[in-house]
Amino acid sequence: MVDGAIFTPLRQICDERGKVMHMRREDSPLFSHFGEIYFSCTFPGAIKPLHLHTRMRLNYAVVYGAIKCLLFEDRLSSNTFGETNDFFLSADNYSLLTVIPLIWNGWKGIVTETSISANCATIIHQSDEIKRKPAFDSYIQYNW
Repeated sequence: MVDGAIFTPLRQICDERGKVMHMRREDSPLFSHFGEIYFSCTFPGAIKPLHLHTRMRLNYAVVYGAIKCLLFEDRLSSNTFGETNDFFLSADNYSLLTVIPLIWNGWKGIVTETSISANCATIIHQSDEIKRKPAFDSYIQYNW
């Protein structure tokens, strides 16, 4: 697994009225601090291209639909340099994917409806701390 990625099953409380889907708690050992939360909608088959943050820690959970999320390790000092991992995140496989700074990540919608993912980020989005690559970048060769 890419060093610094953490995959954590999340709690759901279900009853005859519906369910509550827990995502982040400040008493979790994985919690550091809160910057912002936002939701990203991904159309069926669409790819959200590769990006990395230099300071932001990402905490992804999918509340509707399903995505395949790619992580790519580009840090020369890491034991997992050059490795990729993919994670299937969905409302049925409800989990939190924590991605530390400097890990390339992106995802693809893999169901027939729009998927909705949440990111509880540790800092407010700042355009100077994000880097982007196209989905089919030659450096990160991955078959979506």
